[in-house]
Amino acid sequence: MSTPSEAGTMSARSTAVDMRARREARTTIFRRPRPGETVIQLFLLFCGVLSIFTTLGILYVLGSEALLFFGSGLVDLGEFFTAPVWQPQAEQFGIMPLVSATLMTTLFSMIVAIPLGLGAAIYLAEYAKPQTRATLKPILEILAGIPTVVYGYFALTFMTPLLRGIFGQNTVSIYNVASAGLVMGIMILPTIASMSEDALSAVPRSLREASFGLGSTKLEAILKVVLPAGLSGIIAAFIVGISRAVGETMIVALAAGAGPCKLYGENASCFQPFGAAETMTGHIVRISGGDLSYNSIDYNSLFAIGLTLFIFTLVLNLISRWITNRFREVYQ
Repeated sequence: MSTPSEAGTMSARSTAVDMRARREARTTIFRRPRPGETVIQLFLLFCGVLSIFTTLGILYVLGSEALLFFGSGLVDLGEFFTAPVWQPQAEQFGIMPLVSATLMTTLFSMIVAIPLGLGAAIYLAEYAKPQTRATLKPILEILAGIPTVVYGYFALTFMTPLLRGIFGQNTVSIYNVASAGLVMGIMILPTIASMSEDALSAVPRSLREASFGLGSTKLEAILKVVLPAGLSGIIAAFIVGISRAVGETMIVALAAGAGPCKLYGENASCFQPFGAAETMTGHIVRISGGDLSYNSIDYNSLFAIGLTLFIFTLVLNLISRWITNRFREVYQ
């Protein structure tokens, strides 16, 4: 007969053999060839690499053509960012009038999109019943599918007459920044609402229940618990909306104006909400629609504006990533 110690040793060896056999079986299953998954992985890798090289290609084209603009000897980098007039034909290359008009339209769009979008997100995430949410959210997102040229004509034929009827025809120009910005806010509203609603819905139910258990009302739980917990996603939604507003083209091209405003001095018009002003994207559309010879100063200036716009949106995206990582709350 075997002693208890020998029996224990044999049992341990048996257990070790069984565990080794299981590991080998799992390894064999894991290493079993799956050609379909390999093809899918290679396709996804190709998509990622293609997107990266596409971005690098766009940056290369913008940078190389912009270098021709700055290397022409007609424009200085300091003058480009500080001069108050943009008239390439007169060798005046101050981009600030275009930037100021872009910021003005973005400001008006955020005045509409942020409160309405956040309010819609709170209602959909916290108050709406599942059936109501399933009905309203697709309807809200339909706004994101409307072509921007339709929004542009809506601003020109509806919003502008409405503003002129409220503030007076002598005050509001036919082409004005406020009309374009307000309609742009309607266009961006679904983006902010959808992203904010996703951020609020990701907050665990246990936090709400704990707040209710401490005697909070529903509104107090939303303002003091749910919104702070989803703050990173909400701020990221706001910044994505700002990036969308900065890069919008057709609305501002149709409704904002067709000429750079004057930044300061006599007859300054860049910061008049009811006056006409041309944004960076609107200027690119207007100038590129004409007959431009290759390597002319007008032609190269478009790429300088495009590079400025690219850097602008890139910085906004980097800020969004930093805010998301800085204020993100992780719940188990």
